[in-house]
Amino acid sequence: MIALLFDIVGMAGTFLVVGAFFLLQLNKASPTGLLYNTMNLSGAILLLISLCYNFNLASFVIEIFWIAASLIGLYKYFKNKPALSIN
Repeated sequence: MIALLFDIVGMAGTFLVVGAFFLLQLNKASPTGLLYNTMNLSGAILLLISLCYNFNLASFVIEIFWIAASLIGLYKYFKNKPALSIN
């Protein structure tokens, strides 16, 4: 039963990462946008969680890099977002 739970978490992560890529290819998301980077970050975290049960070093390493790239994208998104002016 626990293996099934980790598989579900991993599949959700896969759908998020692949879904983000599809949205990008369909021009429904921007590579510098919040949606794309949030989907990639969430997906990579879920895949990393699933790797806690069935560890694979190569997959673990790529997910760490995917998380880092997503965090950089989110940092740049929020850094470049214009501040709301309160008058």
